[in-house]
Amino acid sequence: MHEEAGANRIKGQQSQAIQEKERGWVMPTEFTTANLGDLIEFQRGFDLPQQKRAIGNHPIVSSSGITDYHSESMVAAPGVVTGRYGTIGKVFYLDQPFWPLNTTLWVKNFKGNHPKFVYYFLHTLDFNSCADKSSVPGVNRNDLHSISVKIPDIQTQQAIAEILSCLDNKIELNRQMNKTLEAMAQALFKSWFVDFDPVKAKAEGRKPEGMDDVIAALFPSNFTDSPLGLIPEGWEVKEIGEVVDATGGATPDTKESSYWDSGTIPWVTPKDLSSISVHVLLDTERKISEKGLAKISSGLLPVGTVLLSSRAPIGYLVVSEIPVAINQGFIAMKPKGVIGTQYILYWTLENMETIKGRANGSTFQEISKKSFRPILALLPKKEILYEFERIAGILHARVVENLKQINRLILIRDTLLPKLISGKLRVNDLPKETAAS
Repeated sequence: MHEEAGANRIKGQQSQAIQEKERGWVMPTEFTTANLGDLIEFQRGFDLPQQKRAIGNHPIVSSSGITDYHSESMVAAPGVVTGRYGTIGKVFYLDQPFWPLNTTLWVKNFKGNHPKFVYYFLHTLDFNSCADKSSVPGVNRNDLHSISVKIPDIQTQQAIAEILSCLDNKIELNRQMNKTLEAMAQALFKSWFVDFDPVKAKAEGRKPEGMDDVIAALFPSNFTDSPLGLIPEGWEVKEIGEVVDATGGATPDTKESSYWDSGTIPWVTPKDLSSISVHVLLDTERKISEKGLAKISSGLLPVGTVLLSSRAPIGYLVVSEIPVAINQGFIAMKPKGVIGTQYILYWTLENMETIKGRANGSTFQEISKKSFRPILALLPKKEILYEFERIAGILHARVVENLKQINRLILIRDTLLPKLISGKLRVNDLPKETAAS
């Protein structure tokens, strides 16, 4: 199996060399050709059974990334880790001491090369060319060490690493900012509509904290009984199906090409939501045609629809920022009456355990629209709903813009990375504002 992988790798390298020759590309003088083993030395990770793990701050790294933390570490930072077995091709950078598991290979010796450059460099390698053909793929470090690569000098390595790191730092900063913005909106929802902080303050003769007199005047100073227990006076309790239009979707026949070929209409499945970091949907993996859309009874859902995955798994949640069609794995919620998108989003987050508790199924858990619609929801006065929607909407708009910037930065990084690493784009050729995009 390793012989076959080696032959495929050599064939691919020869093909690449021929293509570069035909294009007339000449390797820059600051690059040299060597084996990967001349650049770095890989080492297999270490066993750490679950029963031997103790609570701590040192990351445990598997072939899919950081999966746990331990009281001890085996490798000092900086570290670069990739999968040896199972998940192949992902590369991780560690800036603190860590414990690489035996399903990984970690860089034991950088041999004078820049660690962050090595991290980016490994993203350009075809690990699958060194993988065996078993049901669970694996790579041999000796096969990786024998790959022929082009290596720039240390000054160029550092310059490349700085450019790509700058982009990654901006991406991470925006991600952290988005988490903070959403946490602020969720905290506001909980304060106003779960803990009733403004009402409690007024009932005790205090001024509600963190709000001006105009907004404070909108809240009552007394409570009344309801099916949900004590709620602010003048507020109502209704079934969620009364305040949102809850619909489902479908999958047009995948064998009918006219439903899919040249499709331009976003069609979302729970898979599209599996890797999101915030509750926003900007795009979908698959598109359908007008003919395909006609096969989905819920049709094209408008911007601002809240999408809740109703099975496999239950709980993915986004506000769609594009018109979309959905498959059968969702409950789509369109606001009715005075209820707004942001209130629906954070009400769903707050009531997720109740929603999941109504699921059933023998093969996999699913909550039907019939089980979802009767869930009780609090309906505050419209003036208060308006203020919440206004404030949370401002935060949401910033999240959306940050996410769009993240996507632009990722595109820039992923375009630059292979060109810089290969030398086909020189650092000095880049405009100074590139990393500040």
